[in-house]
Amino acid sequence: MNDKVIDRVRMGFWGEQIENVMTEMWREAAICDVKLLDPGVLEAVLNKNASVCGSANPIAFRKLRELLLVGLVVREKAFDKLGAIEAEALIREIREHLRAKFEGRPGAV
Repeated sequence: MNDKVIDRVRMGFWGEQIENVMTEMWREAAICDVKLLDPGVLEAVLNKNASVCGSANPIAFRKLRELLLVGLVVREKAFDKLGAIEAEALIREIREHLRAKFEGRPGAV
């Protein structure tokens, strides 16, 4: 295999991993009515501060927090395998794709 094919396979694998985690985060955020992109919200969720929820759902909030933690691990691994520039570009692309996909849904963006 040439280098371009290998790069495409690696990007595809990590893109799928990142998109899966981010999609589930958006779903749980929608259930809790958490606006993930608002300043300070991610930190609040990681610190178990449910006051950022517009709708109380302890199970969904716990899942959201766990998914954020998984997302941090996946992000770190993607940075290790792809490099910082490629991983950040991939994450940005996925984020924009999901933003468009979930736009207008409660709590998603």
